[in-house]
Amino acid sequence: MALLMTGAATAQDDSRGTLKSYSYVEAQGGVQLTATDAKMDKLITPTAALSFGHYFSPVVGARLHVNAWQAKSGFDDIDKYYTWKYITPDLDLMLNLSNLFGKCGKTHPLNVILLGGIGLNYAWDNDELKDINVATWRRPLAWDDNRLSHNLRAGLRLETNPAKALGLSLEVNANSLDDRFNSKMADADDWQFTAMLGLSFRFNHKYAKKAPRYVKKLVDVQEEIEVEEPVTVMVKEKRPKEEMKKTTVEKYIFFNIRESDASKASGTDAAIKEAADLMKTSEDAQITVTGYADKGTGTPRINKTYAQKRAADVTDKLVKEHGLDAKRITTDSKGDTVQPFPEDNDKNRCVIVKGEGTFKVTTYEEVEVEKKEMKKVKKTVTRQVEVEEEVK
Repeated sequence: MALLMTGAATAQDDSRGTLKSYSYVEAQGGVQLTATDAKMDKLITPTAALSFGHYFSPVVGARLHVNAWQAKSGFDDIDKYYTWKYITPDLDLMLNLSNLFGKCGKTHPLNVILLGGIGLNYAWDNDELKDINVATWRRPLAWDDNRLSHNLRAGLRLETNPAKALGLSLEVNANSLDDRFNSKMADADDWQFTAMLGLSFRFNHKYAKKAPRYVKKLVDVQEEIEVEEPVTVMVKEKRPKEEMKKTTVEKYIFFNIRESDASKASGTDAAIKEAADLMKTSEDAQITVTGYADKGTGTPRINKTYAQKRAADVTDKLVKEHGLDAKRITTDSKGDTVQPFPEDNDKNRCVIVKGEGTFKVTTYEEVEVEKKEMKKVKKTVTRQVEVEEEVK
């Protein structure tokens, strides 16, 4: 119900902005009950606590909490009860559920906080149990020396607006302690429940800057823009022109070492096709296919053989694959006696296809033509834009 109240409450922003973090000290007082097999209404004793805490964000905080005073247990059948002292320091984690599920950073009039923690419990002064006149077997687990045990805690608290310097709180906790805390054994941890009212002092508040408020309005804005408009211009273009022209054509086909098959040679397809296409445009052109070998490897006899095979294979492709007239082709071989590439020994393993005659060639002539194109021009325009203006 409290969580619904805080979610529905109208939360006002602090004039300094939204609350980010703060510290506090708190004193609490109330009652505790250590559960056991006795009448519950007779086991209620006073308790008090002091704590120091800090909220790192509107949702998450931590505190050092010290709870102490008096615990009570007893034997219901003989109506005998005994008290002892205890102190429980705990480190608790706190989650502000109102900010977690509501509007984070708002200052809620009432906040619901879930907490959980871990710590130690130290108990002493168990003399009242030892003075009770009961059979020893009724209290075999009574401890004489001071007793130290663990403490596990879960709880819920209601707290007033943390933006205020002074605050009130109501807190209910459940603490899980060692089984012998009440000098009895139940094969399970003893449970201690506390309910306390608290008064806190908050300090060192940190605020996020309050977001400014804006209003929207329309204003006229003049600006210079670029637009594209069609214009007619004269441009120069190159147009293709075919003509018969007497010229010389040279194409190179390179081979790897100890290789004479033109199908494996570098540049074979392109070079042979270009030579064949040009030959087909001419009626008088003659082609010379000359084979070469490099002088850096092999012997003159072996190199002559390679050069002849390379030239013959290229000629064969021109005739059989491209349909050229074999009568217009002269096949020659220089072996390694001529090195067309003296600067690069490997390139001399080649075939040079050289054609001379009148061929149909394509040339390009430059002409001026009219052309429509888009040209950018600057214009001034007025338009309305929506702007935000800060409200002072």
